[in-house]
Amino acid sequence: MTMNGDLLVVENLKTHFPIRKGLLGRAAAWVKAVDGVSFRIGSGKTLGLVGESGCGKTTVGRSLLRLIPATSGTVHFEGKDIFAQSSGQMRQLRRDMQIIFQDPYGSLNPRMTVGNIVGEAMSVHSVARGRKRREQTAELLAKVGLSSHHVNRYPHEFSGGQRQRIGIARALALNPKFIVCDEPVSALDVSIQSQIINLLMDLQKELGLTYLFIAHDLAVVEHISDYVAVMYLGKIVEYARSDELYAHPGHPYTMALLSAIPQPDPRGKRDRVVLRGEVPSPVNPPAGCPFHPRCHMSIERCSQEIPPMEQKGDEPEHLAACWVTK
Repeated sequence: MTMNGDLLVVENLKTHFPIRKGLLGRAAAWVKAVDGVSFRIGSGKTLGLVGESGCGKTTVGRSLLRLIPATSGTVHFEGKDIFAQSSGQMRQLRRDMQIIFQDPYGSLNPRMTVGNIVGEAMSVHSVARGRKRREQTAELLAKVGLSSHHVNRYPHEFSGGQRQRIGIARALALNPKFIVCDEPVSALDVSIQSQIINLLMDLQKELGLTYLFIAHDLAVVEHISDYVAVMYLGKIVEYARSDELYAHPGHPYTMALLSAIPQPDPRGKRDRVVLRGEVPSPVNPPAGCPFHPRCHMSIERCSQEIPPMEQKGDEPEHLAACWVTK
């Protein structure tokens, strides 16, 4: 997975959570939420990270920002090892690395006005205070499609789409270079989703932002992403340019996800790939390929050996972990 001008490089990231039992609280087992994830994001580009709920997408985003501790692996941002930074150094880096949360209401303090929510980071990082902070807050609200008259209102006075715009304005407050978009439209009505996606794309062009866009809806990801990584049970099973992945999926799991996308034409027909069984437990993942118990193309080798990420087709940046597909 090579890109020119990589802003973020993630290598073999693992985040495991202990299951503690007994009086001493010893770890009896481990939940392997993220189990060896690697990818790169070029400056000014968007990587879409997709997969079913529970596959580890959100944990990846929060681990690379050090919002939750990673078990192992490395994350380099502009050449700096994120996990090797002191708290003081990390404080400076956080100005360049921000996050937009999934829940547009739960992520906003209901006791704070919009002006304080958006402007708080400016005061904490000594970017702007007083009149300058108020002016910059008004500018940010205007940039995301809200009015400066909204600064004295509270989150409960806004719709879901408006609250997510407030969350975007807060993420932009420190003029970051990289933003983790953690399912920013999944809690919104379909009619509002397109507005938020278009806003994010416009901001990216205007400000030169780099996104990790986490979602479970492949139709949404196709619209905004330059590259797409597909996760299953804590691992990336396919990676490709967006247009290549949607035209020529190289992993059976990706094929199943794409076949589930609703078609606007009710007369159109698509071969539906129905996944059998349930997602295995990340505490005790199956041997071999983690997807083989549910795969419609599995062979005996799939249950015995873990497939490596290999090139599929003629596209050198199209990688998938599958013994069957070519």
